This record gives sequence, C-alpha cells and structure tokens, in this order.
Amino acid sequence: MRHPVEDGFFMPAEWHPHKRCWMAWPCRANMWGEHLDAAREAYAEVAKTIAEFEPVTMIANPEDVAEVSLRCGSNVGALPLGLDDSWARDIGPSFLIDGKGGLAGIDWGFNAWGGKYDTYGKDAALAQALLAHLDLPRYQAPLVLEGGSIHVDGEGTLLTSEQCLLNPNRNPKLTPMEIEAHLRDHLGVREIVWLGQGLADDETDGHIDNLACFLKPGAVAALTTNDPEDANYEALQDNLKRLRAARDAKGRELEIVEIEQPAPAHDDDGRRLSRSYINFYMANGGIVMPSFEDPKDGPAYTALSKCFPQREVRHVQASDIVRGGGGIHCITQQQPAVESAD
Repeated sequence: MRHPVEDGFFMPAEWHPHKRCWMAWPCRANMWGEHLDAAREAYAEVAKTIAEFEPVTMIANPEDVAEVSLRCGSNVGALPLGLDDSWARDIGPSFLIDGKGGLAGIDWGFNAWGGKYDTYGKDAALAQALLAHLDLPRYQAPLVLEGGSIHVDGEGTLLTSEQCLLNPNRNPKLTPMEIEAHLRDHLGVREIVWLGQGLADDETDGHIDNLACFLKPGAVAALTTNDPEDANYEALQDNLKRLRAARDAKGRELEIVEIEQPAPAHDDDGRRLSRSYINFYMANGGIVMPSFEDPKDGPAYTALSKCFPQREVRHVQASDIVRGGGGIHCITQQQPAVESAD
C-alpha cells in the first residue's frame, strides 16, 4: 500500500484557501436527549455564518435533509449520507494536496473516540463515502485517529497530545514511534510536537483542537488558565512548557499567544464541559469562534482579532454544541482548494 507522501501529498494548513466546508447534522438522539433541537439550531447558525465566507455543505441522514434545508437556508447545501453522530472533523477525511492541482483524502480508522459509543458504523464509513462522492483518491490509514486530535502548519510540523494519540483505547498495538511514522507517512510532517493532557472530563481524551492550534507558521494559540485551583491548571501549564521548549520543522521557536479559558460549566450530569476558545474555524477571510456568554469572551475575541487582522472574526454561541462534547472546530472540516492541472 502506497503512502500519501510517496505520491507527493501532504496536509495543508487550515489557512490554505478552502473550496468548501463540510459539516454533519446532529442525529444521535440518545446522546443529545432533550437538547437535540438546540444543538441543531446551533449547528445551523455555525453553517450560516461560515457560508458568508465560503461554500458549506451539511451531510445528513436522508430523512433529515429537508430539515437541514429549512433551518440552514439556501446558502448551505445538503448531502444525504448515513451518520451516527455529527462531528465532521473526526469522522470525515483529512484532505491532502500535492501542490500541483492534486487532491486526495485520508480515511482514518474510527472507533467512536476509544469506544465511547456502541453504534458508529455509519460514521466509520463516512470518509470513504464522501471521498467516493467527490471522486477523490483515498488512502486508508492503519491508524485509529480523529481529525480533532491533530493540527498542522503545512510546513512539516504537527501538534497533538499524548493523552489522545497514545491512548490504549485507540491503537494499543502500536508504539509511539510507529504512530509517529504513520503521521509522517500520511500527512507529510517531519516534526511532531507532543502536548500532554487535555481538558478535565474531555470525552475526546485530549483533542488538540481544545488545547492549541497554529495561527501561522511559527505561531501557536494556546489555552491557559491563571487559576491554580482550576482542574485544568496543571495540564495547561505543562502544555505551555512543552510549547516553549518546542521547535518547528524549520527549527523556529514558537511564538505563543495565550488565550484564557472561560469559567467552568457543567452538563446535567455534573460533567465539566470542554469549553475552549481555541476550538474555532478558520474560513476564507474569516474566523468563526465560540462564545459562551462568559466574561472571557471579549478578551478571547480581541486576542484572535489581533492574530488575524486580515480576517473578520465572528462570534457564534457554542454552549449547545459543547454540551455534545466538542466545539466549532470539531463540527467542521475544510476541503482545500486546488489549482486546476489543466
């Protein structure tokens, strides 16, 4: 089996121009419960906001397509494909480019975040189904991985966390060196920056898109807290220490922009919600970031506006999304634009 890098493919940074944003309509009733309708409204708001910057298509179970059109409006497309859940970042393909007009996708193994749910067959098949719909080459990776667990700078550097990628509930038979080799072979990265632990009670086991992300080559936004009593303090301080010691694939020290987390909030069962301002979507010409009706919303908006002076930063209320276990970045997946080979 050939690896993507053998064919000249690599994963571009999220600021690479997009052809489209893919999303997936909330449908796991036993998980969302009485909050399903609110989740759908929140997803629709994210879709409509992103559609002001670039095309958006919402994947949905066939019986939900009409509701998608009604709630999201004519600026958001709908594609009927089978779903168990609604986290496009984690269940969709990771798109690759070759810089010569080529586009392909990685179909990672998927096991519902380490077996958190029993029913996930449709989600596990989604990447293959979407790549077939798009008539794109598919690379099936021998690695269980969700898209929210990795972030790249497009220049050879990858961010991830030990809690997630080294978790025995994902790839128990693989060593850290073997996992790193798969990442290099499939994503075209050379330097892997390992953070440690994720947020308290994070159902994803420490996805990187709650912790840190590249803003541009050599610059990273990192979630922080200044409260030593907070359950996330020790992990976030350790992650900062690791980022300060890291070098990217070009040997650069990382410029770190610290963004303080919002106050703790909990779901109906008392589980702490994974609320993070790092979990935003970088659209063509825009940033769609979460807000939580929290005093930290304003400083986070200001910080990201300074980081992206050429982009319009838009707040979208994300509390009803986070209740399901993820954020705005988790429910979106960018498809890179490529130049025609003609």
